[in-house]
Amino acid sequence: MTPSARQNPSLRLDIVAGLTAAAVVLPKAMAYATVAGLPVAVGLYTALIPMVVYALLGTSRVLSFSSTATLAILAATQLALVVPDGDPSVLLTAAATLSALTGILLTAASLLRLGFVANFISAPVLTGFKAGIGFVILLDQIPKLLGIHITKAGFFRDLGSIMQHLPDTSLLTLAIAVTTMLLLAGMERKWPHSPAPLVAVAGGIAASWLFGLGEQGVSTIGLIPQGFPSLTLPDISLIEELLPGALGIALMSFTESIAAGRAFASPGDPPIKADRELLASGAANLGGAFFGAMPAGGGTSQTAVVRAVGGRTQKASLVTAGAAAATMLFLAPLLGLLPNAVLAAVVIIYSVGLIQPGEFTRIRQVRVMEFHWALVAFAGVLVFGTLKGIIVAIIISLLGLSSQASRPRVYVIGRKRGTDVLRPVSPEHPDDETFDGLLILRPEGRLFFANAQEVADQINALAEQHQPRVMAWDMSRVFDIEYSALEMLIAGERRATDNGVRFWLAGLNPGVLKVVRSSGFADKLGRERMLVKARAVIQQDLGEQATRPSTPTDT
Repeated sequence: MTPSARQNPSLRLDIVAGLTAAAVVLPKAMAYATVAGLPVAVGLYTALIPMVVYALLGTSRVLSFSSTATLAILAATQLALVVPDGDPSVLLTAAATLSALTGILLTAASLLRLGFVANFISAPVLTGFKAGIGFVILLDQIPKLLGIHITKAGFFRDLGSIMQHLPDTSLLTLAIAVTTMLLLAGMERKWPHSPAPLVAVAGGIAASWLFGLGEQGVSTIGLIPQGFPSLTLPDISLIEELLPGALGIALMSFTESIAAGRAFASPGDPPIKADRELLASGAANLGGAFFGAMPAGGGTSQTAVVRAVGGRTQKASLVTAGAAAATMLFLAPLLGLLPNAVLAAVVIIYSVGLIQPGEFTRIRQVRVMEFHWALVAFAGVLVFGTLKGIIVAIIISLLGLSSQASRPRVYVIGRKRGTDVLRPVSPEHPDDETFDGLLILRPEGRLFFANAQEVADQINALAEQHQPRVMAWDMSRVFDIEYSALEMLIAGERRATDNGVRFWLAGLNPGVLKVVRSSGFADKLGRERMLVKARAVIQQDLGEQATRPSTPTDT
């Protein structure tokens, strides 16, 4: 350790965190490269250039930026479409093109300030999507565990092919895989965030060298180029074919990155800026593309390692990238001895976390409808594939958002006895006061064309039920009102007046008040029917009944 590190506790912690993360990240990065159908060296390239670029530009202090299981399987799907024969040279060019497109799309989104798009996939839908991805990854790795080969044709067909080839299983390969998984699972359980992948990889290399596993029919990685990656230029002719996939990968890269960055932010850390994250992610992918990297994003598990061992800044990521460079320079020949079954075991152990049955249970306990959305997103990945599964997930999220926005609640408001507190009338508060002939209604949310009629129908039903003398709309929970909803409001007042019901408004925020005034509706109502606060409605109504004052009072 350098003298400066000894004098600087923060730097010392970052160095330790970076080296510890490297022991976890590098083996996983190589494993994820195989998931994408790429040489393991690509995983190391992805843990170098993108990680360095993000460390320089990102807003998260601890986010570890390289390959992830989700991005690997998405890349695999897209690369298989454009390079069906798996030609290595074409595959590397296609991967570089895919990474470059991902980077360009993310950068463009940053310039257009589209950081809010990350919020378009709801948490339940994302849970279902990731579970589907997890099952796809597990099925993708099973042939490597068994030492068999199948032609990929979709989840359910692949499952059938595996069943047909079970008699061809290599027992030695299976034994290596099972031993590795038991080792990884045992270490993770006893020592969470330990360098278990490094131990597994080292053990696999040692076993391969000592027992000559390659000569016994066990598939190994083979030759890995030693040294830094050479310049790789994207192929413009592949842009049209790869662009749809790049859109999905860009969305998931950003979604995963922003989620991981926010999840591991400490109270004293600067805020995660979505648009700046888009720029950092875009630049990282674009820079990595020219050096043979696959699409990259922020990884939750590796970021957890950095935070758990005390990482404070992005210097930890720079240390991890340095370890990747050292591995390329000095350890490439040894890595070639590694059995593919060991990497498959690493992928399975660290991808199974994408499948969270407990989260499905919690979603179902809270809201059954959103549980159904999660199931549909899960099924969408298995039935339609990973990239189309993203579209399914987005559509479901938007439909869910539309469903919620189109059905805002309208509450009947009462007063907590003995206080000025107003709240929705409910069985939980049977003693709350209501007032004879006075009906206070509180719509909630943004009122616009998609929900205006729904709100009107609820209000009409409540008015019919209560037959009020005075009907007041408490607008304190309405943060915006669109033209169609304003027309609904005006029509509601007209209907009330025609039925002999006095109509009042209360609690308008400045934005809504401006809209009401600009329409001329405020002039029609007059000051006596527009109150600052909802509780003034009760005071004015009681006062009118007692003394019939000519001017309203407010509190």
